[in-house]
Amino acid sequence: MSSTAKPRRGRARARQNTVTAAFDRAWRQWRNPYPPVEQFRPDEVEAIHKTSLRVLSDIGLKVLDDDARRLLVKAGMTEAGDQVIRFDPDLVMELLGHAPREVTLHGRGPDRDVSLGGNKVAICTTGGTPNFSDIKGGRRPGTLADLDNLCRVAQGFDVIHVIGPFVEAQDIPPNLRHFAMTRSVLTLTDKVPFVFFRGAQAVADAYEMIRLAHGLSEEEFRQTPVCYGVANSNSPLQLDHLMCRGIIDAARAGQLMVLTPFTLSGAMAPVTLPGALAQQNAEAMAGIALSQIARPGAPVCYGSFTTNVDMKTGSPAFGTPEYTKAAFASGQLARFYGLPLRSSGVTASNTVDAQAAYEHQMSLWGALMGGTNLLLHGAGWLEGGLTASAEKFIVDVEQLQMFAELFKPVEVNEATLGFDAMQEVGHGGHFFGTQHTLERFETAFYSPLVSDWSNYENWAERGAEDTQTRAHRIFFETVEAHEPPPLAPERLEEIDDFIARRTADGGADIDR
Repeated sequence: MSSTAKPRRGRARARQNTVTAAFDRAWRQWRNPYPPVEQFRPDEVEAIHKTSLRVLSDIGLKVLDDDARRLLVKAGMTEAGDQVIRFDPDLVMELLGHAPREVTLHGRGPDRDVSLGGNKVAICTTGGTPNFSDIKGGRRPGTLADLDNLCRVAQGFDVIHVIGPFVEAQDIPPNLRHFAMTRSVLTLTDKVPFVFFRGAQAVADAYEMIRLAHGLSEEEFRQTPVCYGVANSNSPLQLDHLMCRGIIDAARAGQLMVLTPFTLSGAMAPVTLPGALAQQNAEAMAGIALSQIARPGAPVCYGSFTTNVDMKTGSPAFGTPEYTKAAFASGQLARFYGLPLRSSGVTASNTVDAQAAYEHQMSLWGALMGGTNLLLHGAGWLEGGLTASAEKFIVDVEQLQMFAELFKPVEVNEATLGFDAMQEVGHGGHFFGTQHTLERFETAFYSPLVSDWSNYENWAERGAEDTQTRAHRIFFETVEAHEPPPLAPERLEEIDDFIARRTADGGADIDR
């Protein structure tokens, strides 16, 4: 693992936080070696599938965008009035068959490509939060400076592969915000960036900046997935104008589109898990079908976000048993259609406490052991997605590093079986000083980032830092140690010239 944080206290910390030319390739492209957990029997998955097709054909989806409705009808769907489209089941399945089973996202830096599909996994930061928090500054509206710091920290850890929109830069006007946020991601990281679906102009602007950063021709850009965006259906059973535009624009640009219904059981979807999944599945299939009409073979990802709500308040609940079961089942559905799967690492906790840790861990188990290929909100998510937290980011990275190590293969051979070491130690004694141990001292076990494995006396002597205090320190040490990845000066000049021209034009109309 390579991180930009400065080394502190001992070899384990130095190993964890020192920049090195070498890095752990298993951390930069995860491969999940475990068979995915299956929530339902094959016949039950088939029943959910058939119910979803029945929803699409008999109830349909309300499609609020005129161009999207025209595309759907021209392809063979039926307009049922009041902007409702009814979908032909056979045509839906034919369209889903055009979508690729695996997608490779190309990062700007060397060894930053990540593939999605099969057992390949990529981890994304949190995104879309209006607020930022840390234990010294408290919770406050997000700024561009907060986004910059989150980008710097995300660049420092190899278990982060994909950059989310992190936090809203609310100190930048909405019509210009996408310029500043995209520029930050492109200059402070060399990992795969995110594009908000906030209207055709804003999407086109972001795509152009990313194209310039990669030095691609327009045709090369259309043939090379280098970024991604998320289209959320407006559950229940609706696609709004901006999401339709994003689906179509991403497909035509050849960039990854993640179709994610926001199906909350009992609120925006049936209260039963099979019912919520049938609705999620119908909405996902409809959006993916639209993308394949816009451009057959366009890269897509099946998005899962089904969870329950607190029925006393209506608030979303995350990291619950229901969320985990839905994640397992969503993996089965994505594999049923041969599509990459997106899930999330989420919590409803309002602070970095035990609830935040165990809900995030439950979310990770549901997502990763359910077979997800793209984990969104992997680090930093707090307060049900309303806040990006500095300390939570580091605590989450710790958990992600543990999964990265869990997924690494363990070789069984003469050297690892350790017979010579056992023979050397014999009966009684210890293995600390054996050659077998010394040769593997720094690589034998996972070395903690935030966790403190020392005894109480040593911990107290060092100042008795708790988890949040250590995480806060590591976050801002990593910010200070950040070195921007290389970006050719002429490419940056092209990007800045483009921003200047578009700013002079008034920026983007984010309502269309």
